[in-house]
Amino acid sequence: MRKLIFIAGLAVGYVLGARAGRERYEQLREAADRARRNPTVRNTVDSASQAGLQVAGRAAGVMADRTAGRVPSSVTDTLRSVRDRATGKDVDAWHES
Repeated sequence: MRKLIFIAGLAVGYVLGARAGRERYEQLREAADRARRNPTVRNTVDSASQAGLQVAGRAAGVMADRTAGRVPSSVTDTLRSVRDRATGKDVDAWHES
């Protein structure tokens, strides 16, 4: 049932999008560009990114500690590397990738 609703939504979106045409697409694209350039939006995105990195770093650290000895050391080393990169202990590593 969910698949049917999803497919119906796609079909309706396609038909409405096709009817709106290129002009409406350009209007939507310009609105998205304005939103992306908005300082408030940019600050919010940056804050969310930093918060996500911190959470990912903590989670990687916890997983490294909990799985130590039960998984290959390469996995644990990778998790610790992610933790270090996210917490700022290994700042240069972000610029390498």
